[in-house]
Amino acid sequence: MIYFDSAATTLQKPPEVVRASVYAMTHMASPGRGGHRPAMLAAETAFSCRQAAARLFHVEDPEQVVFTFNATHALNIAIKSLVSPGDTVLISGYEHNAVTRPLHALGATVRVFTGPLFDQEALLRSFEEQLDSQVRAVICTHVSNVFGYVLPVEEIAARCRAQGVPLILDASQSAGCLPVDVQALDASFVAMPGHKGLYGPQGTGLLLCRSDTKTLLEGGTGSASARQEMPDFLPDRLEAGTHNIPGVAGLLAGIRYVQREGSAQILRRERRLVQLTARGLSRIPGVTVYAAQDPTLQAGVLSFRTNGADCEEIGERLGRRGIAVRAGLHCAPLAHQSADTFQTGTVRVSFSGLNTPGEVEKFVRELKPILSSFSAPGK
Repeated sequence: MIYFDSAATTLQKPPEVVRASVYAMTHMASPGRGGHRPAMLAAETAFSCRQAAARLFHVEDPEQVVFTFNATHALNIAIKSLVSPGDTVLISGYEHNAVTRPLHALGATVRVFTGPLFDQEALLRSFEEQLDSQVRAVICTHVSNVFGYVLPVEEIAARCRAQGVPLILDASQSAGCLPVDVQALDASFVAMPGHKGLYGPQGTGLLLCRSDTKTLLEGGTGSASARQEMPDFLPDRLEAGTHNIPGVAGLLAGIRYVQREGSAQILRRERRLVQLTARGLSRIPGVTVYAAQDPTLQAGVLSFRTNGADCEEIGERLGRRGIAVRAGLHCAPLAHQSADTFQTGTVRVSFSGLNTPGEVEKFVRELKPILSSFSAPGK
């Protein structure tokens, strides 16, 4: 199979990720739940993973690295730590439902700063117009999961610092390929999955914490067991229950892979694939490709749509030909509203550093007869 759905989950893993997870399943128990070798090995692996993540993302203390089930879990903790019912929150027009649904559930007052696709200056103008004393928090994705649009998070973070407004960064599509420097951004929270650009297993995520937190779950932590309140220190405060140690072990291997390959090199590979795909699609009549003229404004995600062809049907037919893409609204209706694609959705192709130019060439070849069939008589 040609797998072009890494914005959802990076299916192709470095072999060491699989080996690490399997080893953990047969050799490691639960950290903090005993002094025996399996428990101690689990604790050492968990701390090594926190250390590796802290180095990659410039976190001051590894204990500020909290394990979560995914980025959605991490964002829920961050949002519910900072936002109270009725608070005014400023978010970008490219946010995922993992941001908008928790805010809706809280009854927050949501403002949206937005602008045309790949127009950072317009986005910043909209942001500055709406950032005032009523805003209690700003939430911004680093990269759109629909279009690969790289938002100007450094400038947004600087304006938040100047106004004293906490920032939550969703690094779901940037962690592992774009620089994410927690100290430089001075973000209160940075949320990310383990199973996308960090090449870890599903069921893993990270929340990088630089602000006070509220618990989302309560339970056993292996520490302060005599108390009925959750511990007041990280990471224990946010990690109730048994850890996903096979996932953490695989995530550690994935982070080490990213460190060894280099995020910049991975990003170069992904951007090359985006550019090759955009060129190939632009030669097909009736196809609208959402590609940035400036390649630095786009990471490893590309969307397109066609005249007269249903996006979902295109995705299904590609799947039958052994090519995995995603079609529809991609859990991000707000992004489609910003880009004026809400009524149709898009077909999304998204890459990892393990995809190849040859796969792109085959994808374009296979797509052409599919699109031709929609315009044939009787179709």
